[in-house]
Amino acid sequence: MTLAAQSKTLRIAAAADLQPVLPALVENFEKSTGTHVAVSYASSATLATQILNGAPYDLFLAANRAFPQKIVDANLAVEPQPVTYAQGSLVLWARRGILRDPLTMQALTDTAVHHIAVADPVHAPYGAAAMAAIQKLGLAAALQPKLVFAENIAQAAQFGQSGNAECALISKTLAITPAMEQAGRFVALPKSAYPPIEQGAVVVRNAANKQAALDFLKFMRSESARKLLFSGGLDTPAP
Repeated sequence: MTLAAQSKTLRIAAAADLQPVLPALVENFEKSTGTHVAVSYASSATLATQILNGAPYDLFLAANRAFPQKIVDANLAVEPQPVTYAQGSLVLWARRGILRDPLTMQALTDTAVHHIAVADPVHAPYGAAAMAAIQKLGLAAALQPKLVFAENIAQAAQFGQSGNAECALISKTLAITPAMEQAGRFVALPKSAYPPIEQGAVVVRNAANKQAALDFLKFMRSESARKLLFSGGLDTPAP
């Protein structure tokens, strides 16, 4: 890619839970605007650190509001506070044939479950939500020896899909992908079991393509984008 092409590319830093959802939105945005979009996926903490260290991203789509708030606090964001673009749902996913119905968090104490994949709670908001749910349901002592920590929520899902973990606490966005639905089944955890997962975004102040980033963030609040987000497993805030 030439330097001219790079300068016209909208660079998005996106939380790993968006991996199954964002491509459809990017495709629609590219078709309607002619802007090329490049997306880098990682844990929200990793991406925030990269931006604070000067990584050339234009837009940061995190899995919570706390990590984009760090960008605001460093005076590196256009917005005075993160913009909430979606609310995530935490689910319990289990490989087929492992546990009987009904699938519950308490069932994770079963001897058939040896490994439970969870995203790193320090770096991944869904990991923090998972640990909060385990704690709130009084299962911390029983489940701690079974927990296997992944770098981000996408890797936690991979642990389950590959069979390295019988169960996983992951985002609904990943649980409803064809590969995960083929390998297992899931149940949504009660929203009362963990703090709200409000996914926030900021446009980076020194963005090379600031206007394109602002346009994409506005597009994410459009009716067509909201439908794609919802079908991909995310609730959307009021327009």
